[in-house]
Amino acid sequence: MLIHGGKSRLLLIELDDMGRAGLPASLVAYEKPIRDIVEWASGYLTQPHPEIGRRGHVCPFVKSSMNKGLFYLAVQPGVPGDLLEVAESLRAYRDWFIELAAANGPAAHYTTILVLFPELPPDQVSGVIDGAQDLLKADYVSHGLMIGEFHDGPPAKPGLWNPDFRPLRSPVPLLAMRHMVPTDFPFLKDDPEYLAQYLERYGRELPPQAAKDAVEAAREFGLEALLERSPE
Repeated sequence: MLIHGGKSRLLLIELDDMGRAGLPASLVAYEKPIRDIVEWASGYLTQPHPEIGRRGHVCPFVKSSMNKGLFYLAVQPGVPGDLLEVAESLRAYRDWFIELAAANGPAAHYTTILVLFPELPPDQVSGVIDGAQDLLKADYVSHGLMIGEFHDGPPAKPGLWNPDFRPLRSPVPLLAMRHMVPTDFPFLKDDPEYLAQYLERYGRELPPQAAKDAVEAAREFGLEALLERSPE
């Protein structure tokens, strides 16, 4: 269990905590959704899927994140009043994420935080989770991060290799944060601000499968100069 030094109200659950005597009193009521997400991560995200349309795990990064002890969970209790309340709650975890990643050295890119919203009524799940992701994406991308929405709707976004597959289904509503990586190009290519942030970081280390499309997108948005910059 990690407790933020300056904000004791913030807790991050580590995978090892699930095998210990018990969760702190403030989280006991949420043990089932926490365990459901740990099982979902290990049984779905880290496994191949017949509908995904490519080889490999559903999420290529989660298994390494879990194995390296950099996979954390948090619980946001109750029902937020609006999306701004969600954004404010997530801001503290985003800042903590940046601190944790900075301390992880070469393994920083495997840092992952999932923030669970186990008490959202079913009729509010999509509005809160999808809406918050849409609201927060620009801010996260500007910090070199990605934020993803997961729930049992599921979110409408299709898989990259199979448009009929809905990869973002999860048993508990949550928002997930991780570092941007070179293979995130497809998620950022259609917006000039997102693409600029991506090219600032990876303009000279584009993954082979994205290089041609990235050059074309850079030309379309007048961002060719970013292809010549050194990565951060």
